[in-house]
Amino acid sequence: LLVTVCLAFFLAVLYVSTKGIRALKFLGTIAGTAMFVMSILFILLAVGVPLIKPDLQLATANMDKIETYIPKFDFSYFTTIALLVFSVGGAECMSPYVHKLKNPAKEFPKGMIAMAVMVGICAVFGAFAMGMIFDSNNIPQDLMRNGAYQAFAVLGKHWNIGNVLVTIYALTQFIGQTATLALSIDAPLQIFLGSADEEYVPRWLRARTKNGTLKNGYLLTGILTGALIIMPALGLKEIDTVVVWMTNLNAIVSPMCFLWVFVAFMFLYRHWDRYKDAEYKFISNKTLGFLMGLWGFAFTAFACILGMVPQVDYAQDPSEWWFVLISNIIMPFALLGLGLVLPWIARKEQKQQV
Repeated sequence: LLVTVCLAFFLAVLYVSTKGIRALKFLGTIAGTAMFVMSILFILLAVGVPLIKPDLQLATANMDKIETYIPKFDFSYFTTIALLVFSVGGAECMSPYVHKLKNPAKEFPKGMIAMAVMVGICAVFGAFAMGMIFDSNNIPQDLMRNGAYQAFAVLGKHWNIGNVLVTIYALTQFIGQTATLALSIDAPLQIFLGSADEEYVPRWLRARTKNGTLKNGYLLTGILTGALIIMPALGLKEIDTVVVWMTNLNAIVSPMCFLWVFVAFMFLYRHWDRYKDAEYKFISNKTLGFLMGLWGFAFTAFACILGMVPQVDYAQDPSEWWFVLISNIIMPFALLGLGLVLPWIARKEQKQQV
């Protein structure tokens, strides 16, 4: 039932995404504003609880000591670095829409800086607020799925407003995730297919509708994502395990895309004389720019490889552990294989035309 609902919801969002930039802009504006407001509201309410209840016992002990905030650097910790890379990613999805700004050279950098500041504030203070509500040494098993709802439920209890916050957050989350999904569908298609060379992408995949929608790109996305949605039903039993698996798989596959961005970034600095007068420049020094790209590539690769290790207890369910490990390894290589096959099809198509 859950798989069917998820598949139906995805197909509905896929349809909305085909309506073009206006629909995406409308959804993105509402969702971005609502989610940011809820994040700030959560932080303010959580920090304000001790003011109305001075005798409140915080869930995490010793939050006034610096040692509480230093993680245990073991193998298990390093396998979660991919989630960190994944959490700070996403800004690259805005790149296809840069040219739609009135003054891209000034407005785009300002937007990126503002977004980085907002994400940083929400992450730091949000983590602190979560530590006040949940014991960091005894994290609930379903925290990744229900943690935010449980947190707002606790805050509602402290502020004597019942489940009002939970309801508001649920609506906000629904709109926000819908917009995020829509943008996550359209933006990569615009990046990889919107200005693709006919030598690397087949003509049928570059086909557009009258309003500019990459119709076959959406079809391919629907097939691949639909298969991913159905796949957990073959080897995972618990819903919490499915959520953790999907999140971790996303944290592996998405940052792997950044590897090619870093490779391209390094090549730009290898040919600095040709691109030094570009409108957008991150670093103006050739050597420093190349080293920055190399560091980004190495760190991301390290995080993705370790992220493939299952977050499932092997002793508790060996078959589930192997399913997660094999899928975490096969999926990135399957997508890479698809990326390598497309240029071959495109060249074969060109030869047939000649």
